[in-house]
Amino acid sequence: MKRREAIKNLSLGIGYVVSAPAVLGILESCSKPEPSWTADFLSDELKPMVNHLVDIILPSSDLPGGVELNLPQFVDKMCADILVKKDQEWVLRGGAFFAEGVASHAGGEANGATRQEVLDVFKTYFDLPEAEKKAILHKQQKGAEEITDEEKDSFALYKFLFTVREFALLGYFTSERIGKDFLVFDPIPGGYKPCIPLSDVGNAWTIG
Repeated sequence: MKRREAIKNLSLGIGYVVSAPAVLGILESCSKPEPSWTADFLSDELKPMVNHLVDIILPSSDLPGGVELNLPQFVDKMCADILVKKDQEWVLRGGAFFAEGVASHAGGEANGATRQEVLDVFKTYFDLPEAEKKAILHKQQKGAEEITDEEKDSFALYKFLFTVREFALLGYFTSERIGKDFLVFDPIPGGYKPCIPLSDVGNAWTIG
């Protein structure tokens, strides 16, 4: 996977603000790959879906990928420990709706779908005209209380996809390995300099 494709997949879809707090106890797991793990929140059907989605959003390139950093596990823990019950219900409903689409496309069980089959379905929900993207984002910002019954399946679907994307990105950019090995690490940052050329800044910075 080339860096350009990784960046493209990272930015694929509608922008969403990362708002969940960084939970240090969970982030400690984002260092050594765990090939086998038990989910606290995700169903047996959704666990492989999230694994593929994390790999699609943050594929391996010259940088570590999301699966390599155990971000599917991180997404699962954040959903279990951070989301309120109502949001958990929406995420599970949206995940089930997404899994139905994957199963239909793959011609079998969703949890047996390949990465490419999941990617094909994922793209259909984001390769949309700009007006539709704005409408979807607006509904997410309004919240479940203000949507109609006809809009609930769509709302749940994007709630699931946005939640996976949000927590995956949060885990990635706050992980110890990315912070220390690939960003400019400075555990004791210096003074604030607001007006300097971007070329003088260099790579992105992190404090741990």
